Amino acid sequence: MLYITTIDYFCTKIDMIMRHEEVNIQTLTKNKGIHVGYSDNDIVIIDSIQGFVEIGSAHVSMISIVVCLSGKVQAQMNGKTIVLAQNQIAVIPPNTTVTDLMITPNFELKAMFITNTILQSFLREKMNVWNEMMYIQSLHIIDISEEDIQFFNRFYEILQMRYLKSKDMPYRKEIIQSLLRGAMLALCATMRQIAPLPIGQHPIINSSSGYFQRFLDLLHSASHHHRTVESYANELCISPKYLTIVCKKHSGKTAGEWIREQLLEEIRYYLQQTDLNIKQICDRLGFPNTSFFGKYVKDHFGMPPIQFRNAFTRIT
Repeated sequence: MLYITTIDYFCTKIDMIMRHEEVNIQTLTKNKGIHVGYSDNDIVIIDSIQGFVEIGSAHVSMISIVVCLSGKVQAQMNGKTIVLAQNQIAVIPPNTTVTDLMITPNFELKAMFITNTILQSFLREKMNVWNEMMYIQSLHIIDISEEDIQFFNRFYEILQMRYLKSKDMPYRKEIIQSLLRGAMLALCATMRQIAPLPIGQHPIINSSSGYFQRFLDLLHSASHHHRTVESYANELCISPKYLTIVCKKHSGKTAGEWIREQLLEEIRYYLQQTDLNIKQICDRLGFPNTSFFGKYVKDHFGMPPIQFRNAFTRIT
């Protein structure tokens, strides 16, 4: 991956202290600075992110697929630096915090934001490929060829020429989603070519890998992240011990470690990037009360929630 060593290259730097935003279907479609080509309850297709120049940080609750047509963008994604350049695709999982955004003046993109529900309906049995790339191999920046760029451009032209503008067309939503499913399958094929399975290994060859993929689906679509291993295991109709064995086997991390990492990232976001009070954060994340939440934060971040929030405010 290419890392920019100086910010002088970037002519537009979005300051972290300007404002933050929870990015979902509603905020994308209502932001006047964003040109939306299409949207429904599960999908938003955009051509421009000019509306994001006012956003210092964003917590993106949807899956993001961004094709860079020209220029570059650099950002912190859950605290890690990523750089997206021409002829690259960023594939970002849901519930990701994006901060310290910098873009070049010639940055152009095509982007799609989708819910986990529609992704599963698109990929079906290929969800294992997606989960492996996203959550195990952490493949978020993908280099694509000129032929791939032409394919995605032609694909978008077909959508725009006939279906994006014709809002009264019968079966419009179904046709668009069918075309998008084809594009997502093509993206999965590209990801598989870049990071093929080891020789002799096949996706979901046994029940344990299937359970692991389903656990990841549940984890990254959960509305309350303060959940026990037992609650996920019950939903999968397996024992907590078996779920832990499955996760360790396929990722090197236990189920508890997966849950904790997701929860800590959510806590960090809500305390550092939003104005929600402690009670509101507790409710959003599923903690039983503020006392339990305060102890959890102190145990993992070394200070109470208010102090952790204030310390970040002073730094920024």
